[in-house]
Parts: sequence; structure tokens; C-alpha cells
Amino acid sequence: MLDIEVIEDPAAAEASLDPIRTRILQELVEPGSATQLAVKVGLPRQKVNYHLKALERHGLVELVEERKKGNVTERVLRATAASYLISPVALASVAPDPRRFSDRFSAFWLLALAARTVQEMGKLIAGAAAAKKTLASFAIDGEITFRSASDRAAFAEELGVAVTRLVDKYHDGGASALASGARKHRLVVVLHPALKTTTQHSPEKEQDND
Repeated sequence: MLDIEVIEDPAAAEASLDPIRTRILQELVEPGSATQLAVKVGLPRQKVNYHLKALERHGLVELVEERKKGNVTERVLRATAASYLISPVALASVAPDPRRFSDRFSAFWLLALAARTVQEMGKLIAGAAAAKKTLASFAIDGEITFRSASDRAAFAEELGVAVTRLVDKYHDGGASALASGARKHRLVVVLHPALKTTTQHSPEKEQDND
């Protein structure tokens, strides 16, 4: 089972977005039969079987084992991944193209880059899994609080200079390097405001304000 599976097929994406099937995929992180699932999701076994067949047809669940119970064969299935992510490939005709924006201050360009990352990583993970190899990747995630917009702009400028210096130091785009087995890597650095968290009002405070 993969940690995350990227869905590229439009039909598979549509199947995964059905609320009942989403719940079934969630439950099938651990193997289960249609009978067991029927109890968990509160639906007749025949209805659950219908959804399981659709998910299996699109490669979102897989057969783990078959158990004989008298004259009945019980199929035990499992989701192919713990989580799923729909690739922009599933919406190929309207997927964002980073080449349309090419503005490092554009939020839309950031989204287009993120979409391309999902698309490319999905293909790379699938290829690595098929080849039974480890995929080399690296990421940094953190939060920074800036005192002012000018500090944020200064940070972005310094970050750009530092990244450019590192790229100039390590990049070898010569034909001889590629011929000797050098591998191109994609580098994306992003900076955006963090989402604001909402805080709930306590009943005591609301009563005090009455």
C-alpha cells in the first residue's frame, strides 16, 4: 500500500469523489469484506459490493485474499493507498500551465507550480514503485513571521540570491554530464501567507458580553 496515490485517470477521479466511495476507501486502509464494510458504513451489502466493484475497476482497491465460507467465497479487499490526491492530469484540458504566468510574485503561478509538482511527483512515485526503487526527493516546510512587508520583501530577495548562488555552484547542464548519467532535478521554492486559524469563543465569555 502506498502512503499517497496520485490519481490521473478522470474516471478514477470521478469514482473516488463519490462520498460513499470515499468513506469506503477510508475504511479499507485496513483490509475488509463487503459484509464488514456494510456494518461500518450503514448500507446493504449489495450496495457496498456495487461501490467496491467500481473502485476495483479503477484500481483504487485491490484483492488481498479470498475466504471460503461454506458455498460462499468472501473477498477481502484493501485500498491501494492510505491517501489519494487527484492530479491535474485528470483535468488535462483545463489544468494550469506555469508557462502562462512566469511571475514569481503571482499567486496563480505558485498554484500552477504546485499543480505541476503534483503531476510530476505522481508519475515519479508510480515509476519508482514499479521499479522497486527509492525516489530521491527533499523538502523543507516551516513558518516565518515578518514584522513588516518590507522585511518579507528583503527576505525573498536574499532567499533568491542564496538559491541562485547554490544553483550556480552545483548545476552542471553540459552535454557530457548528462551523457555520463547526471540527472536533472526540479527546484521549486515558495513563500506565501499562512492561513489564519479561527478561535472558538467560550460560552463564559459570550455570557459576560451579554
